[in-house]
This record gives sequence, C-alpha cells and structure tokens, in this order.
Amino acid sequence: MRSPSPAAKRGKTKARVRGALARTLLAKPRILRVKPSLSLFLLGYMKKFRVRSSGGNLILHSHLPPLNSEAYGRFVDEHLVAGTEGPSHAQVGLTNACPQRCAYCYNRDRQGTPMDTETILGVVRDLRDMGVFWIGLTGGEPLLNKDLTAITEAAADGCAVKLFTTGWGVTPRLARDLHRAGLFSVSVSLDHWREDVHDAARGCPGAFRAALEALEIFRRVPGLHVGVSAVLTRDMIRRGETEAFLDYLVGLGVDEAWLSEVKPVAAPFWDEEALVTDEDIRTLVRLQDRHNREGRITVNYLGHFEARENFGCNAGRKMIYVDAFGDVSPCVFTPVSFGNVRDRSLREIAAEMRGCFRPSDSCFIRRNVGLFKALGAAVPLGREAGLRLAGEAGFGVPGEFIRRWEKARKRKG
Repeated sequence: MRSPSPAAKRGKTKARVRGALARTLLAKPRILRVKPSLSLFLLGYMKKFRVRSSGGNLILHSHLPPLNSEAYGRFVDEHLVAGTEGPSHAQVGLTNACPQRCAYCYNRDRQGTPMDTETILGVVRDLRDMGVFWIGLTGGEPLLNKDLTAITEAAADGCAVKLFTTGWGVTPRLARDLHRAGLFSVSVSLDHWREDVHDAARGCPGAFRAALEALEIFRRVPGLHVGVSAVLTRDMIRRGETEAFLDYLVGLGVDEAWLSEVKPVAAPFWDEEALVTDEDIRTLVRLQDRHNREGRITVNYLGHFEARENFGCNAGRKMIYVDAFGDVSPCVFTPVSFGNVRDRSLREIAAEMRGCFRPSDSCFIRRNVGLFKALGAAVPLGREAGLRLAGEAGFGVPGEFIRRWEKARKRKG
C-alpha cells in the first residue's frame, strides 16, 4: 500500500485544523454578537496566516492567543463585544539580569530595585483585571528568575502566556514544567544563521550555541509552540539576508519566526541612517506573506501587525509594559516611565498613559525618534519628560482594527 504523498498529508492536516476551528467557533456563540465590520476585518487578517495545531491549540501566530483558548474567548467577550478600553497585551520583565549584552536591548539603560515575586504576581492579577488576555514574559533573561514557573502558572489563569528568552540555562525539566504551568509559546532569540554574526550582535560568545540547544530542548516538549525571535538590521534586510535566514529557520523545524527590525530605543540608534524605511518594511511584509502562503513556517512580522491596514501601533493604550523594576511604559520599545507600581496603582498609571497616547498607523518610537534626540536626556525618560514627549509627539491615523473597534463602541454607546 502506497503511503500518502506530502501534499495529501498537508491536505488532511488542513482539514483537521479547519474542523477543529469550526467546532471552536460553534462553541463560542458570543462571537455572533461581534459587530460585522470587526468580524470581517478579523477574517481578512486571518487569511494572511495558516492556522496551526500545536498540542490541541489552534494558533494563528503567537501575538494572539490560541483561537480555541479561554484567553481568546476573553478577547471576544471583553474587547470585541464589551469594548473595554483597557489594554489587551502586556509584557512583564521578570529580571534585568542577562548573560548577553545586546547593543539594541530595550532594557539596557533601565535600573532600580527589582520587583519581588509577590509584586510581580500582583502586577499579573492587575493586568488580567484590566482586560489583558496576552502576557509576554521577558527580561533580561527570564529563565534566571527562580519563580518563573509559578509566575507562568499565575499568568496563564485567563491569559495566553508567551516566553521571550535567549535560551541561556534552560533544562528539559524546566521546559516541561513551564508548559505544564500554562506556557503556550516560547520565542528563542536568534538573529542570524552565522554563529559569529549572532554572537557579535549579542556581545556574548556562546549565545548562538545556547540558542540552538534551547530550541532543541523546547521542541522536545509535546504541544509547546516554539519559535525564534529575531532582530533584523537594516543592512540585513537590504542585502536580502532575511530570505536565507528564514530558510535556515525552516531547517531548524521551528513553528514561527517572530521578526522585528532594530528599534531606536537608545541614543546610538537615534540616527536616521540606522532606521528602516517604509520600503524596508514593505519588503518584510511581502516576504512574510509569501512564506505564509507556502506554509513551511509562520512568519509574524511586527511591522505588519502594527501597519495601518491591520491593528496599528497601540503603545500606551492596548499595549503596556512593566519592567523588572516596576516602572510602567507604553511598550517595550518606548523608553518612558509613567510611574512605578510600588508608588501608584497600575490601573491609575495605565489610565494616564491612555489619555496621553493615541492609536497610530506606525511604530511610535520610529515616528518620534527625533523628539527623543531633541530632549537629549538619558532614557528611560521620567514621567514629566514623558508627558511632554506625548504632548509633542506625532500620531498617524488609527489602524484599521482600532478604527472599526472605536466606531463599534460609539454605536453601542
């Protein structure tokens, strides 16, 4: 008896995924209460990706919860139907300690007294109560936090939890424990297929090998969605090296490539010559779309997610970042602290940020890097400087999702 061809196997897999997705939608009747304009947007957006099944989770990409998860149900109930103004996505720093010294690290200049575990757990509870349904655990290197498993378990109560890590120090037992605690996805930092290039960018000999070892360990955990988080330089994009890099990741067998360009989060990058252009972004979007059509790997480019025709940039509104010291920022790439969770409630700080920031059609810091440069201050900026920055900042038009979401809220009101 002849074995099924690869094409036939892919066809059967697609049919199983479609069937599981249909059953998921039927099990969530409240989705029928979502405004048609929002539903049409989401259907159009989803067509850019292939839904993958990972351990029973139906995953579009890792910046959204699994479509059949409790967290996605909260997205429908609280954000699409009820129209909550609170944030939907958050990242939480669990430590600023890290064996690597990346020049483009968004945390390198942050300092203070680290949050203890009880404070972190309180932050997680507050975020969930405010409407957050997706939490990214980051650092520093979050694997260095001895209570990572307990924090993951707490965060996974109603939220989709994703881990961002260099992979340094992970063990098979820890990887399994994290998945059992509720971790649905992990992204290991890997910026190039050449060891010398990656290690140089990370300022850490051995970083490349540690990343590959971590990917192998995580991939051995049944049901865990495993990806690579890559920071692309402008030269890498323009030399066409992203294509070769994605082919390399396909060979590694990972589920997803989470891509972002170098962000101007510190003074050395406040140079127009270091920033990507609109054409660079379009190049990456075309590359993403082509690879997603081919289906060998999910490519999830942040610039596509925050583009005008999609969700837009929602720093300080739908996105929030609490660093390892308790300082609250609009997002990981906006080095401004609007307060510390030890001094003011997270809800109060988030409300102030929401009043200062507006939805936009491109990355906030890329659009306003000139303001950071003009202020000439060390980052992260404090609250007063941040208020001034937000008052002078330029914002584009809202992304298509937010435009439709706000229109639906007004009609409901």
